Amino acid sequence: MSTITQSWQIATPIAISVPEEQNWYALLTRARHEKVVAQRLREVGVTSFLPVVTELRKWSDRKKLVELPLFSCYVFAKLRPTNEGRLKALRIDGVYSLVGTRAEGSPIPEEQIDAIRRIAEERLVWQSHPFLKIGQRVRIRSGALDGVEGILVARSGESTLVVSIDAIQRSLAVRIDGYAVEPV
Repeated sequence: MSTITQSWQIATPIAISVPEEQNWYALLTRARHEKVVAQRLREVGVTSFLPVVTELRKWSDRKKLVELPLFSCYVFAKLRPTNEGRLKALRIDGVYSLVGTRAEGSPIPEEQIDAIRRIAEERLVWQSHPFLKIGQRVRIRSGALDGVEGILVARSGESTLVVSIDAIQRSLAVRIDGYAVEPV
């Protein structure tokens, strides 16, 4: 007869340092306090992003190149999605609130921040454009369709304008890529 001996050993848990997930958030700031807020965020260890543009400003006695925020009254911050993480940013003087739902703010996808960063770094020519949302009523502002109104939709990655005639309950869709479009 053979005897089997079993021995049990309790494993001590190993503390593994897992970095907590951080998301980008937009912070609403006091007017003309964006640079100060971005600096203070960095001082408390929060990654911040303030896209700026350089403009030539003229006064009666001089001209000067000045850096202005791309989005007035907004600074982007990379925060942990916890109350502690959000409070770290909200305690900065000059910050009014997180932008988004309730007091939690809405996370901004990394790809959107990267796109803005690349445009700013490359110093590409850009212009401000009204924010358009799929399903929104819009008006064409250029070309052969100037003045035509309809609903903006996306189909297979292409922008399409849907024009409807309510009385006969019929609609017609036309691709509008390349046309200047504004909200109605």
